[in-house]
Amino acid sequence: MAPELALSTFDQRADHQLSDLPSYSAVTRISAELPQSKQRAVFELERHYAAPKTLQFVPVQFSGDGFVKHNVINRVLQQEVDSTEKQDGAQTAITERNYKFTYKGDSQIEGRAVHVYQVKPLANLPGLFKGHVYLDVLSGALLRAEGKLVKSPSFFIKKIDFVTDYADLDGFSLPIHVHSVADTRLVGHVVMDISTTGYSFAGSIVNTNPAGTTTGSSSAVIVTPTPIVSTSTE
Repeated sequence: MAPELALSTFDQRADHQLSDLPSYSAVTRISAELPQSKQRAVFELERHYAAPKTLQFVPVQFSGDGFVKHNVINRVLQQEVDSTEKQDGAQTAITERNYKFTYKGDSQIEGRAVHVYQVKPLANLPGLFKGHVYLDVLSGALLRAEGKLVKSPSFFIKKIDFVTDYADLDGFSLPIHVHSVADTRLVGHVVMDISTTGYSFAGSIVNTNPAGTTTGSSSAVIVTPTPIVSTSTE
C-alpha cells in the first residue's frame, strides 16, 4: 500500500475496532521494577473483556515484592478497568480525529515492511501521546506505537515513555507487549513490561509469534470469568 492508502485503511480498521471489538479472554503477565530500591514483582492474571465496557482480571500467580504489587501493578490494572468502563476509547484512539499524522518513510519491524508516521495529538488529554506509529505496508494494520504521554495520568507521575507492539488478530489490532518507563515523584523510575498472550474470541483461539502474525484454531473456548473486587491473590 502507498502511505496514504495504508493510513486510510488503518483509520477504517480503528473505527471498526472501536465499534465492533468482540468479547475475548487472554493471559496478561506484568513485570514491574523499581531500579533505585531494586524491588520487583511479577503478576500473572487472566484477562476477560465483555463487550462493550466490562474488563475483569482474575489472579493466577504472583511473586516478588508486595509494595510493587499494590502500589504499582494494581494501580495500572485499576486504571485500565476504569477506562474500559467509561468507554473513553474514542478520545484516546490512534486515529486522525485525535492526531496529526506526518509520513516519515518506511522501515522494518522484525522483517515486516512498515510505513512510519510521526503523530502529534490534537488535544492535551490523558492517554494521548507524541511519538511514532508503524503500519504494515500490506494490510495497514498497526504493528507498533511509541512515544511519550503528553499529560500525566496522575500527580505522582512526572512522565511516561513507552513502546507498544501489536498483533493483527482477526482484523483487530491488540497489544501483545508494552514496555514503559515512568518517572514518579515518590519511588523514582518504574520500569514495566506487560505481555498479553493467548487471545481467544468466540469460536477461535488466536496465538501470535514474535513477528505479530497469527494462527487460528476452529475450536471454541468458553470462559466464565470470576468477578473480583481487587487484584490480590493469596
